[in-house]
Amino acid sequence: MKVYATYNIKGGVGKTSTAVNLAYLAAGSGRRTLLWDLDPQGAATYMLRVRPRVRGGSRGLVSGRRPIDDAVKATDFDNLDLLPADFSYRNMDLDLDDAKRRRRRLDELLSGLAGAYDVAFLDCPPGVSLLSENVLHAADVLLVPLIPTTLSLRTYAQLTRFVADTPRPRPEIVAFFSMADRRKRLHREVIDTMGHDHAGRIARTIIPSMTLIEQMAERRAPVPVFAPTARVSRCYEELWAEVDDGT
Repeated sequence: MKVYATYNIKGGVGKTSTAVNLAYLAAGSGRRTLLWDLDPQGAATYMLRVRPRVRGGSRGLVSGRRPIDDAVKATDFDNLDLLPADFSYRNMDLDLDDAKRRRRRLDELLSGLAGAYDVAFLDCPPGVSLLSENVLHAADVLLVPLIPTTLSLRTYAQLTRFVADTPRPRPEIVAFFSMADRRKRLHREVIDTMGHDHAGRIARTIIPSMTLIEQMAERRAPVPVFAPTARVSRCYEELWAEVDDGT
């Protein structure tokens, strides 16, 4: 099972929209796909029309008292299942701290689902935490959305240092620009500069800033479902094609 994690130290950069849209596209290609909404805010869970509740909560999952496969819910889309958010995930760092192999517990939990799924996506909350360290051990690929601003350059540098300090094996980092508006001079300059200085680590695909992405919460569906021919849908398809290695 290939594990992708949408992660950034900074919030509000497009992690959830990326996770939901790419998971939908992966499932649409015929692969058995799981999306785990690790953010206690539960935005991905809401968009996929699932109740944000896990019996036993974070502690039940982390301790193993609640089997992880029992918490998985079907969605409205073929091949796409969801492990929903729960507000108790706000305490997941504390629960992980009490667990054996506390930095690798997420990886252990996901390994129990490896036979059931081809691809998994982790929609991660922002910040640097014990949960973040677990994500770095569990993920094969770290998908990092970046708004093209000066602060994004700073947080991306912090993130790459954080990953570099993680014991091997480390995830591959695939950063990409999100919520980009080329009408803004700063956005154009950051895209051109960062794309040049970080060759090989920044995806070619750019996700534009468009109201259709904001409408995901209103329509409670991935963008390709309600706007399949829209430019932003093509952008997500191109991003998935760029990061997908076919496994």
